[in-house]
Amino acid sequence: MKKNIVLALFAGLFFASCNNQSPKLDNEPTANSDSSAQVSLKVAYIEVDSLMTQFDFAKEKSKELEKKSLNARNTLTQKGNQLQSAANNFQQKLQNNGFTSREQAESVQAALQRQQNDLAALQARLENELASEQQKFLQALQDSLNNFLAIYNKDKKYDMIVNKSAILFADKKFDITQDVINGLNKRYKKAPEAAAKKKEE
Repeated sequence: MKKNIVLALFAGLFFASCNNQSPKLDNEPTANSDSSAQVSLKVAYIEVDSLMTQFDFAKEKSKELEKKSLNARNTLTQKGNQLQSAANNFQQKLQNNGFTSREQAESVQAALQRQQNDLAALQARLENELASEQQKFLQALQDSLNNFLAIYNKDKKYDMIVNKSAILFADKKFDITQDVINGLNKRYKKAPEAAAKKKEE
């Protein structure tokens, strides 16, 4: 599994959650709107690609998913090679009249078909497992970010925190990425310590 796939999916989730929280703008101005009564929004943005590469939880889970994906590919390649070898042997034996009867050849051919069906079923199962784990990871990442930002924003009081990839231009002064990454990592490191203390009690 490539990191950019995970990044793209997470960026999509983050962008969607930002869209759900976006304020709706009226087409018609309010009765008391004038140049002195303009509303000023306090806005910040996060670079999601930096979050994916620097947040410890995201790095660990991405590596874990990559390892599982590699193991799945290796398993499928190995079994695919075995099936190809068996199919080649069958074809060679068939051409050289190596079977004692037609029934014997049909029996071997049926066994090859079952092996092929089993390989297809294994591939589908491994792909589903990986997709399910990826979805759980992205959901956990989104939940972790949402929960952190809810706490973080109690002091900062931003009206809006958006994903940088959805913005055409933004001044660097609105970038809170590193602040958020530091806070998430600090919180993530505290979680195992809190769990260990709970076990000791």
